[in-house]
Amino acid sequence: MSDESRGERPGSAIVGSDHAGIEGRRTAASILRDHGFEVTEVGPSEGESADYPDLAHEVASRVESGAARFGVLVCGTGQGMAMAANRHSGVRAAVIADAFTAEMSRAHNDANIACFGERVIGIQGIEALLEVFLRTDFEGGRHERRVGKIETGVAER
Repeated sequence: MSDESRGERPGSAIVGSDHAGIEGRRTAASILRDHGFEVTEVGPSEGESADYPDLAHEVASRVESGAARFGVLVCGTGQGMAMAANRHSGVRAAVIADAFTAEMSRAHNDANIACFGERVIGIQGIEALLEVFLRTDFEGGRHERRVGKIETGVAER
C-alpha cells in the first residue's frame, strides 16, 4: 500500500542529471511534486556541461543519509549514473527502460533510485516508467533476505 493511499506524505526526493538529461530531470521533478514529494533538483542549466558521477554521488549521498527517500538520475543512458550511485551503502539504483523493470526493481529489489537514459527512452518514457516505479511498493518477505545480501555481499553456499 502506497504512502498516498494511507494518507501519509511521501517525504523528500532528489533528482539529478548531467547535461544529457536536463529535460528528463525537470519532468521527473514535476511528477514527484505531483505525487506530494518535496523535491530538490541538482544538475546543470541549459548549455552547461556536467560530469555524471558528480551528480550521481550527490543524489546517492542524500538517499544514503536518509535526507531523501527516493532519488532519480537522468543522463544519456542511465548506466553510468547507476554505476556511480550503487557505490553508496544502502543505495539500490536501477536502470529502468521498460515497465517490467520499473515494477520489479521496486517490488523485488526495493530500488530507491531510478536511473533513466533520456537518449534511450525519451521524456514520455521517463514519465510513464517513473509512474510505475512510484506506484509499486516493495513486497518484502523472501525478497528482504535477498536485498540484505546486496548490502552485505555475503552469499550462502
